[in-house]
Amino acid sequence: MSVKTLDDLLAEGVQGRGVLVRSDLNVPLDDDGNITDPGRVIASVPTLQALAEAGAKVIVTAHLGRPKGEPDPKLSLAPVAAALGEKLGRHVQLAGDVVGTDGLARAEGLTDGDVLLLENIRFDARETSKDDSERLSLAKALAALVEGPDGSPGVFVSDGFGVVHRKQASVYDVATLLPHYAGTLVAAEVKVLQQLTSSTDRPYAVVLGGSKVSDKLAVIENLATKADSLIIGGGMCFTFLAAQGFSVGSSLLQEEMVDTCRRLLDEYADVIHLPVDIVVADKFAADAEAETVAADRIPDGKMGLDIGPGSVERFTALLSNAKTVFWNGPMGVFEFPAFAAGTKGVAEAIIGATGKGAFSVVGGGDSAAAVRRLGLPEDGFSHISTGGGASLEYLEGKELPGIQVLES
Repeated sequence: MSVKTLDDLLAEGVQGRGVLVRSDLNVPLDDDGNITDPGRVIASVPTLQALAEAGAKVIVTAHLGRPKGEPDPKLSLAPVAAALGEKLGRHVQLAGDVVGTDGLARAEGLTDGDVLLLENIRFDARETSKDDSERLSLAKALAALVEGPDGSPGVFVSDGFGVVHRKQASVYDVATLLPHYAGTLVAAEVKVLQQLTSSTDRPYAVVLGGSKVSDKLAVIENLATKADSLIIGGGMCFTFLAAQGFSVGSSLLQEEMVDTCRRLLDEYADVIHLPVDIVVADKFAADAEAETVAADRIPDGKMGLDIGPGSVERFTALLSNAKTVFWNGPMGVFEFPAFAAGTKGVAEAIIGATGKGAFSVVGGGDSAAAVRRLGLPEDGFSHISTGGGASLEYLEGKELPGIQVLES
């Protein structure tokens, strides 16, 4: 992509300049508001650290969860500000609002090297508005926060890869108003995805999991024509199994997608690979009793919660000689130890391929969380993405508004 990067900005100099950074700090929280996976906070540090150390007045904007366009105390960025300060080794102020009196006052009081985090950007309904003028009004207010005392414009750095597929005020519209640059994270993510779509070494294996076929249909359609093998697990495999005429008991099933899955299996019979055995239980619970059955023998009343050991063995064989691997979506309910073996086994197979020289990409979201939760080495993969949805849309061949605007 022909985009100016953080290195270009640092070469120009940022001492004393206001820099607005869109980060992706949408981390999972437990019921007590504690961060359960700090991956995205850690990934945002290099860009923020470089700017602060170069003497910029850094203002960070990010979202958390899906508030309904108004303040929600449960979705405050307070725990994120604390975690970010800890990782940066410097105090991170948290504004009490987005672009209100507190945000403005704190922005005006920044000195060189300071970092200010605005409150959850989605507390302002204009962020996600479909009305261009509403989004632009918020973008103008954000741009005003980094304006110089002499009225000179600030700078925008896009570093939240997990949101670049969204045409939102803090992602897209603000870049139309300010000199704009790709942060370290966004530049690295796009470089990796370009490699996946243009110069893939073969054999190219794609591993897709997750719950719904409908969520991954476009990427299945697109990658089935490019990959040598497309491995399907997770909840979505049951709709494919049903398309083969098998009973799937009480497993997750998208009835309306069965015909589509049947067509895909017909068209790409030599590419798509499904589980041969399934770990089932009679309820969706961590303490449910697990039983392994053949994929075409799921009993009535039982639900599949993971792929079985035979499937792991089969998929490992497919992955063992791969030179390029893209993985998005867990193979089962990895949060429950009894149903985590499938995801762990496939992840270990990808790590094995990487060790033999394969280029492997974990496509963000639940897959990245599974790597950390299951105690797998992050450096066992070539790249772990921070943006599941953005990665998938890029691989579908869609234009990403937050990237497109940086190219202008």
